[in-house]
Amino acid sequence: MSSFRIRPRFAHTVEPGPDAVREKILRSLAAHSPGLEVKAFPQFIGLHIAAKDRRYWSPHLFLSLEPTPEGATHIEGTYGPESEIWSLFLYGYLITGLLGTFSGIYGGAQLLIGETPAALYVTGSMAVIACGLYLAAQLGQKFGAWQTFQLHQAYQAAIGRPAEIE
Repeated sequence: MSSFRIRPRFAHTVEPGPDAVREKILRSLAAHSPGLEVKAFPQFIGLHIAAKDRRYWSPHLFLSLEPTPEGATHIEGTYGPESEIWSLFLYGYLITGLLGTFSGIYGGAQLLIGETPAALYVTGSMAVIACGLYLAAQLGQKFGAWQTFQLHQAYQAAIGRPAEIE
């Protein structure tokens, strides 16, 4: 259940329409997975680890239910961290990317005019920090692998067939 992708995902199509699939999933999760928190919306279902078992690295599973022209349902599932943790990584990547890019441009300009390119130290630092963020995300995935497996098992039981994670 671990992947080198930052947000592992799967997709497949099932026969009934979105409303029937949604009801089937919700009914099954309520009956067989009491340890999960389920948040349902018309074309979207969120599965979360119960608050008492949730840690910083705990994943959630978002299911998108889209109708197909044939009358079936295309289900796309995405695993990821909770919103607070996802925001931390999002802003971390944004800040390191912006500072790295602008300091790289400034360092390149310094180099071009013959000055000491001190700004390239910032560029290198931002690259190291971005790598650190990626490694922290991978470590969190490894810590949350068992909970990811639990979410996937609950989904497979609810839908009645396996789904391969990409």
